[in-house]
Amino acid sequence: MVKKTNGGNNMAYENVDGWKLYVRDVKLKEERTCTIYFFSKRIPKSGTACDLPEGHAMGMNKRTGIPYLKKK
Repeated sequence: MVKKTNGGNNMAYENVDGWKLYVRDVKLKEERTCTIYFFSKRIPKSGTACDLPEGHAMGMNKRTGIPYLKKK
């Protein structure tokens, strides 16, 4: 089950267990940037709450209960 919460200007993706989806840009060695998405129950040091990226769905690890993104 999923709910969307208003995290400022955009809608944030959050599941019932309290995991919220965040996004941040990471600088790589080659001076490129890569966008990463991650779930967290706490507010991270860097990153902003976001909605699910287009073409992705949330999956749940059955053993650990930690959510992850997967392509549709």
